[in-house]
Amino acid sequence: MSENFLKRLLLPAFGLALIGTPALAAETASGVLTTSSGANAGTVLVTETPNGVLLNIDAKNLTPGWHGIHFHEKGFCEGPKFTSAGGHIHTQTPVVHGFQHANENDAGDLPNIFVGTDGTAKVELYSSFVSLKPSSEHRPALISPSGSSVVIHANPDDYTSQPIGGAGDRVACAVLKSN
Repeated sequence: MSENFLKRLLLPAFGLALIGTPALAAETASGVLTTSSGANAGTVLVTETPNGVLLNIDAKNLTPGWHGIHFHEKGFCEGPKFTSAGGHIHTQTPVVHGFQHANENDAGDLPNIFVGTDGTAKVELYSSFVSLKPSSEHRPALISPSGSSVVIHANPDDYTSQPIGGAGDRVACAVLKSN
């Protein structure tokens, strides 16, 4: 066999073996965090998982310490108070807030985040309470006609007080948009 014949025979076969089956890309949504004064406060990325979402936060320009963070029901972040983001995303009423509350059903609940002395935080959180798009498990969808947002509060969430765990003012907000 000639060397040229072997190249024509083997190169396509190796090419197919190297390409393989492409992995399915996960659906994502992202947003830019803005402070109540309009400064850039970083980014959020939400990735769909089989049973919820993974939230990656890269925050800056925030006050050091613990902060409550929640998914909110509207895709609006008009400062300075961010009330346009509405309440926490939910499917049941009345909404009962707090991981430590026996009747908790607030789909927007997330664990607190810690901001370092330099005003930054890099956090990865998981929530089984929501999905990016409508799901058969009846989790509220973050990507919907009214949209949704991620809001960071001034204080930590105490996980029991109604309606927001005593988390205080909304200090940063990001509208989530499908990627």
